[in-house]
Amino acid sequence: MRKLIIVLIFVTNIAHAQLTSQQEVTPDLVEKREELKKQITDNYIGLKSSFVVSDNVSILKNASALENSLNKFKFKKLNLTQMNEATKTRKEIIELSKEIQSESNINRQREIFQKLSSKFWSIADKFKANDVMLYLQVCPMTNAVWVSNTKEIKNPYYPKNMLTCGEVKASI
Repeated sequence: MRKLIIVLIFVTNIAHAQLTSQQEVTPDLVEKREELKKQITDNYIGLKSSFVVSDNVSILKNASALENSLNKFKFKKLNLTQMNEATKTRKEIIELSKEIQSESNINRQREIFQKLSSKFWSIADKFKANDVMLYLQVCPMTNAVWVSNTKEIKNPYYPKNMLTCGEVKASI
């Protein structure tokens, strides 16, 4: 009996999610979703740029903005496995954003940002705005990755010594 109730709840939730998803396909909501995608990308790029110039106040502001915009985002058009994986990764990025905000040492913040960047790239195609091009860049000396909206290299991990050290590895 208990298994039957759990199955019924699960099926009801799937049906509700599908109905909600069908209701949300209006041009106005599509536009709002694209704006949120752009906001997420802009917040990540702002965070990366803050590390390039080593601006701790801006780092904290952009990490908070990234956390907030990701909290508002819901994935669409994914199967159950993809949805679970993407949601898990989004939550990990949010937690890493919080870690950056709670850390005062910029070198430690950069270490956290390396993890965040790798996770961000892994699902960037799911929340990248349609009119935005993103590039995965890597520092060949450390294998640290970051995401940029330009091909120009601005290394957020070693801006004083190796600002232009890096290469584009992929794009979406």
